[in-house]
Amino acid sequence: MNQALQLGFRTFINLSSFPVDPRKLGIGRLAPLRGKVMGSKRRSFSNPSSIADQNIDKKLRDAIDNDNYTISDNPILKDIKDDPSKIKAMTIQQLRTALRTAGIPPKGLKRELVSALQSYLAKEIDGESSLLADKQDPSNSDKRISMMMETKSVEDQVQDANSFSKVSEVQQSRRTVKQLQIKGKTVDVNAKIVATEQKKSACASGRMTSLTKKKASSDVDSKYVSAKNRVTLPVNQSEPWTILAHKKPQKGWIAYNPRTMRRSLPIENTKFVKILSWNVNGLRALLKLEGFSAMELAKQENFDVLCLQETKLQEKDVESIKQSLIEGYENSFWTCSNTRLGYSGTAIISRIKPLAVRYGLGISDHDSEGRVVTAEFDSFYLLSVYVPNSGDGLRRLAYRITEWDPSLGNYIKELEKSKPVILTGDLNCAHEEIDIYNPAGNRRSAGFTIEERQSFSTNFLSRGFVDTFRKQNPDVVGYTYWGYRHGARKGWRLDYFLVSEAIADDVHDSFILPDVIGSDHCPIGLVLKL
Repeated sequence: MNQALQLGFRTFINLSSFPVDPRKLGIGRLAPLRGKVMGSKRRSFSNPSSIADQNIDKKLRDAIDNDNYTISDNPILKDIKDDPSKIKAMTIQQLRTALRTAGIPPKGLKRELVSALQSYLAKEIDGESSLLADKQDPSNSDKRISMMMETKSVEDQVQDANSFSKVSEVQQSRRTVKQLQIKGKTVDVNAKIVATEQKKSACASGRMTSLTKKKASSDVDSKYVSAKNRVTLPVNQSEPWTILAHKKPQKGWIAYNPRTMRRSLPIENTKFVKILSWNVNGLRALLKLEGFSAMELAKQENFDVLCLQETKLQEKDVESIKQSLIEGYENSFWTCSNTRLGYSGTAIISRIKPLAVRYGLGISDHDSEGRVVTAEFDSFYLLSVYVPNSGDGLRRLAYRITEWDPSLGNYIKELEKSKPVILTGDLNCAHEEIDIYNPAGNRRSAGFTIEERQSFSTNFLSRGFVDTFRKQNPDVVGYTYWGYRHGARKGWRLDYFLVSEAIADDVHDSFILPDVIGSDHCPIGLVLKL
């Protein structure tokens, strides 16, 4: 289980040649797996920093070059910097005053003002070390000026891809004035605010701007860099999932941020298994995606088992895919739809050889669409499951809640008689209002009907299975699916790791990888101590 990772399809590379054991690489935030848009449902987060022409004159250069300014020069900001816990206790008027002092438009509700001030302080604290470096090397400030002047081409690249993202929840106007305050000097810079709703369409040329990722550990803010212009983009703007996105958020809810909420791997000599699960929305399309880096995913996550859903493979495709797997992951198990070719399909790929493998639920009415693979390991059963969608007009709702869900629930309870069960995959249900961006607008949408949610509780949760992500993060808004009709932040949590109550306390981490691009879903992960 601790051998060097050697997994891949045709795009994977053999990692056995790496001098460092991948287990010791740490959990770094994944590089975005960017590539050509393959279809209307293939998710693509655009470069969210689009900046209009900026009139950077000598006045602005002089202001930026002033390297003596720090946040400590302002008594209001210094006070809350020394004790950030004071921010939430501040009144709306105090928050607005502090934001004006920082040169930030004080607009929005209190939670938005708090978030804006927290983000500003975090950036400013990081920025003080940058200013110190400039003092030691004045050429750094010139580089920043150059980078700002080159951002026009970044906008051009984003517009060429016809993909726009929301820059700020607080800023509503199309054009505003940014104020850069540096030691008493205020310089106005016109900045165009891009469209507030992300718009997605296939690129006419089929090309997307290639981005690279600076090497960083999981506790260090990584940044995206344009390979053409070397323009560094702010982390919070390039990671839309870190900004709370919910139509009616409740008090205490926060956005999921894998950089700060994922847990470090168990201490050395602790036995554990790491499992990833991903609805790939067509495996062949994913592997053909220009710029897709399965190697990066494998290198960074170093998983033991990978569960796939909606592979959309036919039986004739399986052998060629299996032949593509390199040494170390020769254990792979696939099931395909027989009634509708190129539809559904699930798989388990593992570097640990299972004791036994089963396909389906053992009920012919349910087993013709390739929706379940079960692998038995020494201490647990693992299921990769793709639950049927209730469909347009809820045409399969009755089948879903009266036949499929009860049958799956009975099947895993039967397995549980011999050993604990881990059920993972796309379960096609946003169980609670925190699991969907717009609950009120989706009461009769497949995946959020009251019938499906009650069935989820009745057949799984009430029968002793634990939603590991929600147990670990009770007040966290984290999505795993973004439909092609929705923006990059208006998501659903449809993908789960449910485990038997007997091993719930052995779950070390249950996490989401929202920055892995290539499907309309993102991968999820589980670390279980053995």
